[in-house]
Amino acid sequence: MSGVQTKTVTADEAGMRVDRWFRSHFPGLRHSALEKLLRKGQIRVAGGRVKANRRLEPGEEVRIPPLPDEAAETKPAPRANPEDAKAIRKLIIYEDDAIIALNKPFGLAVQGGAGTVRHLDGMLAALAKGGERPRLVHRLDKDTGGLMLVAKTRQAAQRLADMFKGRDIEKTYWALTAGSPRPREGTIDMPIAKRMTRIGDGDQERVAPADGEDAKKAISHYQTLDDAGRVAFVAMQPVTGRTHQLRVHAAAIGCPIVGDGKYGGGAARIEGVSPKLHLFCRSLTFRHPKTSRMMTLAAPLSGHMFETWKFFSFDADAKCEWPEELM
Repeated sequence: MSGVQTKTVTADEAGMRVDRWFRSHFPGLRHSALEKLLRKGQIRVAGGRVKANRRLEPGEEVRIPPLPDEAAETKPAPRANPEDAKAIRKLIIYEDDAIIALNKPFGLAVQGGAGTVRHLDGMLAALAKGGERPRLVHRLDKDTGGLMLVAKTRQAAQRLADMFKGRDIEKTYWALTAGSPRPREGTIDMPIAKRMTRIGDGDQERVAPADGEDAKKAISHYQTLDDAGRVAFVAMQPVTGRTHQLRVHAAAIGCPIVGDGKYGGGAARIEGVSPKLHLFCRSLTFRHPKTSRMMTLAAPLSGHMFETWKFFSFDADAKCEWPEELM
């Protein structure tokens, strides 16, 4: 058994529920045992009895009663493969005491899943300090490259997650489309929904334009920045954040994103151009989660898209300014 302990709630733990705070610090403590300690008043916060859903404030003292050895074990510091540690540090394009910005490579999954061993979430263990590991606050598809934000503290993670959910972050993507959109600049306001589609001998879930009860509002702005006959360099701004929204919208206006066979079919294949998906998160504009100042971060074009831009002599440092009426 451990002895009585007292821990101070840190700034990045502000707003955490008592039960989640214990789960974070003492993962071996079963929930039923925690509830029993709370009912008996053996756990106290700022000297008073509390319930599991009590929200903690920075600087508050938490009294932790004697715990069984297996429950008293604190959460071990996450570890990372040395090669992953080296790789993820090369992806960092900005860092301060609250956030890290990464340039995610094409083909790297953000989170694990069936058959996915190597992913960004697992690699983040390499950036942990003092047992505190950076947290994901949004996602990019595996085949999409570009700018991703991760939070270094729990408080920053909550604020950024709220901003993404509330559409308070301006996102600009670069895409290579098969053909040039007409008009060259505009807004696609087209609800979409997930649909099961027959592919060969089986069914596959896809997102498609829809007008049924399950359809979700989806709005994307776009501007054509350059073109080269068969293809166009298009900047896209998703106002809503639906799954595969930009890919579905581009295909719906007859200009699928090059390499997007799922939604563009054969029309998304361009001879002499990489068959990989040409979609890249170029920049994010948002309020810093700690200082609240507005900031814009941009990721340099990479991978096969960098090579494609060189091939067509597109400007890899092109500027995109969205008209105020579109914001």
